[in-house]
Amino acid sequence: MTEMTIDYKELLDQLYDGVYFVDGSRRILYWNRAAEKITGFSAAEVFGKSCSQNILCHVDEHGSGLCMNDCPLEKVIADGVPRDAEVYLHHKDGHRTPVSIHITPVLDARGQIVGAVELFADNTPQANIRARIAELEELVMLDPLTRLGNRRFIELNIQSRLDEMDRYQLSFGLLFLDIDQFKNINDGYGHESGDKILKMVATTLASNSRPFDVFGRWGGEEFIGIVRQVDRQSLYAIAERLRELVRTSFIMEGENKIQVTVSLGVCFAHAGDTLETLIKRADELMYQSKARGRDQVTMDAADGT
Repeated sequence: MTEMTIDYKELLDQLYDGVYFVDGSRRILYWNRAAEKITGFSAAEVFGKSCSQNILCHVDEHGSGLCMNDCPLEKVIADGVPRDAEVYLHHKDGHRTPVSIHITPVLDARGQIVGAVELFADNTPQANIRARIAELEELVMLDPLTRLGNRRFIELNIQSRLDEMDRYQLSFGLLFLDIDQFKNINDGYGHESGDKILKMVATTLASNSRPFDVFGRWGGEEFIGIVRQVDRQSLYAIAERLRELVRTSFIMEGENKIQVTVSLGVCFAHAGDTLETLIKRADELMYQSKARGRDQVTMDAADGT
């Protein structure tokens, strides 16, 4: 019996997907190697803890928390009905990672529900990200801290999209993001924590964007996203989703939970735009978001909302 249990665990450890088992109280009793890799949390860190104790902290696509009031695991344990969902988990480094989850109940010999098993797969387009990083490193256009493209990379991409728009009339959207009150993080917790926040925001943007969209660090606490093949409503929705995902992400410094928000300016490229005019317009819209109270998205009135 012991040999079979060991073989079973070793088999689960060979999977690319994360697998964990919880008992009826949602305490984690098993955590495979892929779960460690996808979440950043080791088995020793999570064993015996409730899955809602600042571990995964699942949120839906709108940024609404699921662990306390709408937990899929809790529902499966309550009614025994398997469930699938697309959610975002909290990585140990602070960023949000998109995952597909499948949850099934675990029954004892009498047919009573004693817990549940969740299998989750990383939805981040890792292959595209790795290829993009290799290309950026080769061209020396990578921001060393955030691992996003740097200012030069953004400028070249925007100019390429503008040239494409002139030839084929294919417009594109621009997102200009600034971390709100970032100076307070550096002053209150130190620059090391500030760097962690920058990396958290950068990874959240990169992990939750489409493979053909581009995000880079413009400078300081500012980021720019270039969004293609999108209409006005979808562009605004993308900006809102990213804003909410950043807002619900956090890092831990000792016992302190540090969260930030971002203000966004959103616009489309128009005929006659240059690199400078387009970025200036998005930048001005971002500052309108800050003037309205921060943690908001402001879209060019000419583009609609």
